[in-house]
Amino acid sequence: MNARFSVRVEARFEAAHFLREYRGISEPLHGHSYKVEAELQARGGGVDHDDIAVDFVSARRKLEALARKLDYGCINDVAPFDTINPSAENIAEWFQRELSAAVADEAAIVTAVTVWEGPVNSVTFRALSS
Repeated sequence: MNARFSVRVEARFEAAHFLREYRGISEPLHGHSYKVEAELQARGGGVDHDDIAVDFVSARRKLEALARKLDYGCINDVAPFDTINPSAENIAEWFQRELSAAVADEAAIVTAVTVWEGPVNSVTFRALSS
């Protein structure tokens, strides 16, 4: 049987942001209660010798560490968002890139990241297979 397991972890953070030149003007500073969900797989798609695809605890801690970089601050003040718009799309891509680097030593890959701006609006960034 050829199976692939996905593991999902999440973190939450509170942050303010504004979009520069949003539809021709800068948005006013405002805040959101964010949730970020990351989906991961083992590099080979299966499980290791302990029958685990990706360690929940390690992946969640690394995701939470990234969320703390944005928590209770203005996202526009955190690189790279000091030069690019802190849209949900850019935030999702940032989490995917940063978490991918953090879990690389565990032979895990981040296949998708969903960022929720509040309870009803979200965007998902999916890594393309190379």
